[in-house]
Amino acid sequence: MNFSNWLYLGIGIGVGIGFYKLFLQSSKSAPIPSPDAPQHQETELLQELKQTQLAYLKAREISQFKAGFLARTSHELRSPLGSLIGLHQLILADLCENPQEEREFIGQAHEKALKLLKLIDEILSVSKIESGRNKLDIETLQLDEFLQEIYNLTYLLAANRNYPFTLSPPNPEICILADSRWLKQVLISLIDTTITQMEEGNIYLSSNLPSTGNYVNIWLDVPIHAVITSESIDLIISEKQTTQKNIVLSAGMKLSLNQSLVELMGGKLEILPFPTNEEETPRLTRLQISIPLTIPEHESLHSVENQN
Repeated sequence: MNFSNWLYLGIGIGVGIGFYKLFLQSSKSAPIPSPDAPQHQETELLQELKQTQLAYLKAREISQFKAGFLARTSHELRSPLGSLIGLHQLILADLCENPQEEREFIGQAHEKALKLLKLIDEILSVSKIESGRNKLDIETLQLDEFLQEIYNLTYLLAANRNYPFTLSPPNPEICILADSRWLKQVLISLIDTTITQMEEGNIYLSSNLPSTGNYVNIWLDVPIHAVITSESIDLIISEKQTTQKNIVLSAGMKLSLNQSLVELMGGKLEILPFPTNEEETPRLTRLQISIPLTIPEHESLHSVENQN
């Protein structure tokens, strides 16, 4: 073996020893895995999987709600528009027997056009909030004062038709996070529509604070025959001088709009069966608004002082 071969062999051995030392140093500096590490990683993975699943279910629920709202809106828009086109076709085809009947058809078409305009205005109001063009004024509201105000604004509607209306005041310390104007509009709309459809019975307004969760349930218990359904009910008012102000949307459309408003405030509006015994025949239906719960600022400051 000549000198150059010995030189290459020595250089190779030196490089190998250098890499070996670097490997030993890196292995010493690397943290030793804990026996609990696999279990901890598995727990974190399960939590992330659970959160992903909840997010998926929530997104699917919102998607289904949006699809239902779109279907309801399309139906409500199509109904007066179809009537409007039909009335104009009768007039244009000279099928009116006399000028008086032609004027009557024009009046009916005017009513349908006003209903269509009001419906579009209501949908635009909700869509502007949803898109952020009109922002919600979310604030802390004392629940007992808020429900008392709702009762004061609506009990005469029930009293004028001899329907007993009962308010069960909640705990004065319960506060909610909501837009006062829009939540007030939702509750008044639900109560007004219920009274319009009632034939007999009582109305109960109350609340419930679940043991778990950060929500308060506002309950409006109404007669089962007066429940607001998703079926189209034409409540258009026929008067000699019809204006946009006295055009009333169907109960189903009102419900869809109210559900959208509550959703935008971080809550949920549902129609639930009234809890009864198995032997009892249900006479009431429960409209439940779940709205975020909050702690008043002075109470949170007081709790911080106690902790200090």
